[in-house]
Amino acid sequence: MAGHVPVLLDEVLDSLAPAPGEHLLDLTLGRAGHSVEILQRTSPDGRLVGVDRDPVALQESAQRLPEERVLLIQGDFGHLPELREKIGHETWDLVLADLGVSSPQIDEGERGFSFRHDGPLDMRMDPTTGETAAESLARIDEGELARIIHEYGEDRHSRRIAAAIIRAQKISPLETTSGLAKAILDAVPRKADHHIHPATRTFQALRIEINREMTALQHLLDRCGNLLSPGGRLAILSYHSLEDRKVKQAFRDLIREGDHELVTPKPVRPGQEELLRNPRSRSVRMRVLRRLPADNRGGANR
Repeated sequence: MAGHVPVLLDEVLDSLAPAPGEHLLDLTLGRAGHSVEILQRTSPDGRLVGVDRDPVALQESAQRLPEERVLLIQGDFGHLPELREKIGHETWDLVLADLGVSSPQIDEGERGFSFRHDGPLDMRMDPTTGETAAESLARIDEGELARIIHEYGEDRHSRRIAAAIIRAQKISPLETTSGLAKAILDAVPRKADHHIHPATRTFQALRIEINREMTALQHLLDRCGNLLSPGGRLAILSYHSLEDRKVKQAFRDLIREGDHELVTPKPVRPGQEELLRNPRSRSVRMRVLRRLPADNRGGANR
């Protein structure tokens, strides 16, 4: 757990309000920071099914969780039909999806998520399968790269950055995070008064593309209403506007059908104390949805 700080922990616990005997499905277990606390509140017989793409995260979480009440599964919540063959087809009292990259993943240079730590240009949530960021950059054309940076990074310099990356790639294959960051800085030099590093949005965009994060999120949102038991609560923590807009719209659609209500009328943001303790939490937004009991349906907020 070194370096790992669960984001919005108090707010997650307050909004989900776990009670003894309730069962939790954590679709992004990570280092189990949230789940450990929730399990304490659902004791003695509340269960946890924890899912994560990252096998290292699952191994570390297994050491912190009570084996008799926990099932851990390596998998991707973007493949819910296949995943439900493993977790079962029951519904859940509590469902949690924290869409952020964990601090250990960011801080371990060999994972390739951050330009602040030099390492191989990987970026895979599951490092055992799929294409690395370096492999993707070796085959992608300039137009497609510009689209990815614009769409997933929302960077107004997307075309300039894409051109610079392709130029650098032709000179020497980009295989490290520092090499990619340098190519971006050559295109968009950092201004002394700018608080965001020019490489931030491109790294975000490539990570989203490599891990198919937006596709996975949409897949979850299309099916999330079927995961909750009557009275069950779903919390989703998103970290950029693309994710949050999708979550907001999906929740609105479920509420319109009359079967769900919002627990959080506005997205929950970190307070000043948490921002000082964990600056990486600054972009998080949490939205929480509740499935109405059968006798209360049709009267949800609209």
